[in-house]
Amino acid sequence: MPAEPGPTAAEPAPAPDGPAPASVRAPLGHVLLLGGTTEARRLAEALSRQVPYRVTTSLAGRVAAPVLPPGEVRIGGFGGPAGLADWTAAHGVTHLIDATHPFAERMSFNAAAASALSGVPLLALRRPGWTPGPGDDWSFTDSLAGAAAALPSLGGRAFLTTGRTGLHTFAELTDTWFLVRSVDPPAGAVPPRLEVLLARGPFGLDEERELLARHRIDVLVTKDSGGAATAPKLTAAREAGIPVLVVRRPPVPAGVAEVGSVGAALRWLGTPGAGDAPGDGIEPSTDAGGS
Repeated sequence: MPAEPGPTAAEPAPAPDGPAPASVRAPLGHVLLLGGTTEARRLAEALSRQVPYRVTTSLAGRVAAPVLPPGEVRIGGFGGPAGLADWTAAHGVTHLIDATHPFAERMSFNAAAASALSGVPLLALRRPGWTPGPGDDWSFTDSLAGAAAALPSLGGRAFLTTGRTGLHTFAELTDTWFLVRSVDPPAGAVPPRLEVLLARGPFGLDEERELLARHRIDVLVTKDSGGAATAPKLTAAREAGIPVLVVRRPPVPAGVAEVGSVGAALRWLGTPGAGDAPGDGIEPSTDAGGS
């Protein structure tokens, strides 16, 4: 009888519902990686190559076809801090790493609360934020609502790169024309004058220059997601003399250790010979935020 076919390459390796048998647990422990960013995927890759950790990456499931990391993958929520704490206990998790998007504030809060409940140590892996340079015309706000309030005074044709899930915040701006770029189509309330480009980054400087010119953009709205791979739009805006409205990132929960690179996360784990891992540079997120 022919063997049944295995899962396709696009399917995640399932995280088992029950605790892993002791015989298959890695000797250095079990890392639960709250992912959705390239940093998370690079860390999973480094751990799978260098050290005998069991690694499970958890994705929120906001992107229809995310780039999957090596190791076990689970998709979906935990049911709040208590559910996350229960999952870590049931699966023998020894280290919890929050490598979600810098603006995934609720998940970061849940991770901190779950760590307090379970006693599992927690690390936040965050890409460094952006800072304006000579020639930049940046203004800052603390929220998407603040950005919506400030936007009409800055321009009438906006390149909105704050992510598709927050578009409802701008839905009442009837006089502003918006260009939005996202991996998946937006859902829910959106601004009435809206054009959507479905594309997955990273995007080069020439592409960003052409996009701003072709759509006659006169203001760029972005979150302080950080990272070199999504920064070309900022360079293109500076060259074109376009103002940039930046939404500040929320802080990491109080008391949570924070690092800014994959190599530093490996050192926190105490992995043998952990230096700056391949892919330690900052790249765009794949499960949250904007482009």
